[in-house]
Amino acid sequence: MSIGREEPGHVPGLTGARRCPRSPGPLSPGPSPGPRHRSPPRRKRRRPGLLIGLLAAGVAVLALAVAGIVGQVLPRTFTPQQAGAIMAWETSSRWRDWPAGRIFPAEVTYQLPGTLFASRAGLAVTADRIGIAPTSACRPALAAAAQRLIGPAGCAGALRATYDDQTQALVVTVGVVVTPGPASARKFLRALGQGGGGRPVLRSLPFRQTIAARFGDAARQLSWHTSAGPYVILATAGYSDGRPHVPVRSDPYAWQEMLSLARGVGSTVAAGLGAPPAPPQCPGAPGC
Repeated sequence: MSIGREEPGHVPGLTGARRCPRSPGPLSPGPSPGPRHRSPPRRKRRRPGLLIGLLAAGVAVLALAVAGIVGQVLPRTFTPQQAGAIMAWETSSRWRDWPAGRIFPAEVTYQLPGTLFASRAGLAVTADRIGIAPTSACRPALAAAAQRLIGPAGCAGALRATYDDQTQALVVTVGVVVTPGPASARKFLRALGQGGGGRPVLRSLPFRQTIAARFGDAARQLSWHTSAGPYVILATAGYSDGRPHVPVRSDPYAWQEMLSLARGVGSTVAAGLGAPPAPPQCPGAPGC
């Protein structure tokens, strides 16, 4: 018995068996697909309106900041009403704020009319201050008739000082009556009558051991008055020797000399107290 050769793919004992096909082997990956194409990132669209709005807001904030700085540097301005109120307040405070020597100057120059000397030119003479009284209520400074007249207008206080003329033959007491305001002062002045010359309404102010020592109320000869802002300025004059009231009008020289003294000193006091203050200025600093 011969043994035949085994043929490839033939398994002994298995007739008609099919050959096992060869394994196809590892699958080929095939051609590389290459890098995948990516679309570029989508850019955000810019909105011009939004940019313009932000820019405008920034400019507005900057403008406000600059305006605030400028407002702190530049002088502050007042309306005419505000300026008038400030100036009126300053004027009405002078009787408390000013020194007495500023309200009543130590020396006052006034004019005697030229008619006293048969001349066109007047004569400049001087009145010297003798003394100043402490600030008082109106009652001690005014005659009873004047107290009744000023009652409705009101009075915050009174100041008085006495002067003598250059010859020391005449003396005058000048008083400042403080009212609530210019309207009240004018009302009191109208009640007193314009000008003056009648019976005195201001009480005299004598000073011991001076030329005015005998200048009591009985020695008053005439009266003069005017107003300046909230102040009514009164003056009463007489002889330094204390002679009682006489019909001084009958002596034109004595009348004009005495009236010139009262008007000269009273007008000087009124001009100082009633002078318009400088317009208010404010540097714009905080708290101004």
